[in-house]
Amino acid sequence: MRYSEGDLRSAESAGVISATDLQRLLAFLQASAAGTAPRAKFDAAHLLWYAGALIVIGAMGLFSTLAFAQMGGGALVACALAYAGAFAFAGHHLWHRKNLHVPGGLLIAVAVSMAPLAVYGVQEQLGWWGKFGKPGTVHDFYVWIKGSWIFMEVAAVVAGTIALRFFRFPFIVAIIAFALWFMSMDLAPWVFNAEHSDFEMQRKVSIWFGLAILAIAWTTDYRSRNGDFAFWLHLFGLMAFWGGISATEGASELGKALYCLFNVGLLALAVILMRRAYALFGTFGIVGYLGHLADVVFKDSLMFPFALSLIGIAMIAAGLLYHRHERAIASWLSAQLPASVLRFRSSH
Repeated sequence: MRYSEGDLRSAESAGVISATDLQRLLAFLQASAAGTAPRAKFDAAHLLWYAGALIVIGAMGLFSTLAFAQMGGGALVACALAYAGAFAFAGHHLWHRKNLHVPGGLLIAVAVSMAPLAVYGVQEQLGWWGKFGKPGTVHDFYVWIKGSWIFMEVAAVVAGTIALRFFRFPFIVAIIAFALWFMSMDLAPWVFNAEHSDFEMQRKVSIWFGLAILAIAWTTDYRSRNGDFAFWLHLFGLMAFWGGISATEGASELGKALYCLFNVGLLALAVILMRRAYALFGTFGIVGYLGHLADVVFKDSLMFPFALSLIGIAMIAAGLLYHRHERAIASWLSAQLPASVLRFRSSH
């Protein structure tokens, strides 16, 4: 629940808290909020800010052309450093001088996103691609899995971590989480010391690396009370962990049923941790399992579509029931769950 300063002053006027307590509380809240970015609102200004930042990031990576890559390693390094310096300077100015944390933080995130390009330029100029060979152009970083990309991903994580030290803006974590997600795929050749990794190798690395990212996300939720810095870690961690598990091939029907129960567990975690990302992936997994039942197990069954429809109706009804008693259920969970578990809930 959120309260404004006006609500607190009304409580003081009604005699609920004293004038002294009001001033102490306001001072505490102002000190706690200092240096943290406000939550982004979905309005035209914020939409333009985020869209502009994503376009710049995409232009220097995902949407870069072959001609851009042919500039040469030295030119790419100079371009990346120029962009990073300009955006970092502008972001610092907006953050500290104008108190505009959202556009300022986004510009800092853009500066962080230049780190992989700079490292690519260095590797291209000096030929430092290692035993895995040159993986391709800058654009290919977002397309192919290759062990040679590791240094670019490490650079993004390091640059993002340094930026977070000075600018507490949650979207910077998106750059870090994105690099970690890519790293989970590109690490397979390093882990198994193979020049080329097969699908099963990548799947196993993805599971364990995704689980590690989720552990970092839970730790972040446990320790951080100001700003939702773990959202992107949960999202990309689930992509790697859930994706690796979902890509398992050759499982028996019992294994597939256990996979469905695993996704039901994700739904339960979504309620306990108050994280919708777990519900999203859990729902995808359950739908995938039901699709398997319809396509393989009950392929010629007349009653299966009707039974499945009843299950869907029951879930909708359960959702309506939960919505009606949401506060009571939340209060009951808060009373029943240990404080150590509740600490893993996001403050947002």
